[in-house]
Amino acid sequence: MTDAARAGEAGHDGSAVTAAEERLLRGVRVNLASWSAGITLAVLVVLGITLFVAVDRSLTASGTAQLEARADVLTGQRPDPDDVLPEGGLIFGGPGSGTFTLVADAAGQAVVGAGTRQGRLPPGLPLVDGIEAVRAGEVRDVRTATIAEETPVRVLTQEVGFRGRTLYLQIVGDRTAEQRTLAVLVVVLVVGGIAALLISSVAGAAFASRALVPIRHSLAAQRGSLRRQREFAADASHELRTPLTVIRASVEDLERHRSEPVGEVGTALADIRYEVDHLTTMVEDLLLLARTDSGALQLQRVPLDLGDVAADGASSMGKVATERGIVVAVDPEPTDVVGDPARLRQLVVILVDNAVRHAPAGSTVAVRVRADGPDAVLVVEDEGPGIRPEDLPRVFDRFYRAPGAAGDGTGLGLAIAAWIVSRHGGRIEAANRPARGARLTARIPLAHATPATMVERSPSG
Repeated sequence: MTDAARAGEAGHDGSAVTAAEERLLRGVRVNLASWSAGITLAVLVVLGITLFVAVDRSLTASGTAQLEARADVLTGQRPDPDDVLPEGGLIFGGPGSGTFTLVADAAGQAVVGAGTRQGRLPPGLPLVDGIEAVRAGEVRDVRTATIAEETPVRVLTQEVGFRGRTLYLQIVGDRTAEQRTLAVLVVVLVVGGIAALLISSVAGAAFASRALVPIRHSLAAQRGSLRRQREFAADASHELRTPLTVIRASVEDLERHRSEPVGEVGTALADIRYEVDHLTTMVEDLLLLARTDSGALQLQRVPLDLGDVAADGASSMGKVATERGIVVAVDPEPTDVVGDPARLRQLVVILVDNAVRHAPAGSTVAVRVRADGPDAVLVVEDEGPGIRPEDLPRVFDRFYRAPGAAGDGTGLGLAIAAWIVSRHGGRIEAANRPARGARLTARIPLAHATPATMVERSPSG
């Protein structure tokens, strides 16, 4: 896959969400905000109705109790209930304040006396419906009505006896203040509910947006992961195609000369062996990277001396370096770290092998281990042509090989090295030496500076 194709695909599957995903996220955000507002509205409606009913019942019970108390006082003050009418008229002060008392007959006509004046009664009194209810068997009838066209009242009706006649005592209480209280309560509930609903909607939208941030990042990360997987598969296919082609050609050559001795066939067997070894190395590296990506590969954590590990790993490359006419010079110092001995040795082998591949015959590959501040520093230098500036940011990418690089590598070694360093909580960098050659520097926290858990960092720190 070319760089241009990768850039185009990265632009299409970049870190930002696509338009379709944005529409989906917007719909989810609207649904979350709507649910938040709907639930808030339902709670406010239930609380408002409950509060209104509770206040209404409390005011009704208070008004009714006032009328009943007044009725008990009036009927209890009659020394001879059959010869004295209850005192009527408007009451000021005391538990019966704000009430009006009258006596009526069965026909609904006010009985003059005891303060009652027929001509002074407001329109609508006596309340005939209350008298009818008591005549039907109610001991006391309490109901609401409107008199004088616009005055809300509560009327208690009770039967009384007077000189052999059956009359009806009605105590009227004004409900104007009660109605105003309920009206104010409704206004407060409606205004407060609207304000609470608006605040809840805004807060719900804000929280919904914040809640979707991890999902947005997850979508972008998944897309980036899929893009990397496609690139990885394309690069792997490309890298595997060459050795398979060589093997196929060698096998065809052997088939064409199957009657000839093997020694006279040429280099077919050697080519097959070389490519099989190359494929084996590549498959092992691919399996290692696959295990690292899946999280199945766990690292050991043991105290060790990175200097000893570097000396051991570099010495294993001595034969290969000697065959190429290269000297591997190791200069380690004791540096205690906590890590996986096998993986750190693999790190050294990868870096030295990379340097040997790019170093010219007769040159030296230098391997140094030093303590620098909180880090143990592993430096591998060669005297080769160095790294082109445009290649420096990509040297740790999988399957990346600069133009003109040695063709016997898999393009996975430095990617594995970067993973090893990052899993040890360190960082790795590539640079050119001031004179000639490349320098790869891996920094790993010293034992006393190693965190409780290894934190993975990017290769460039």
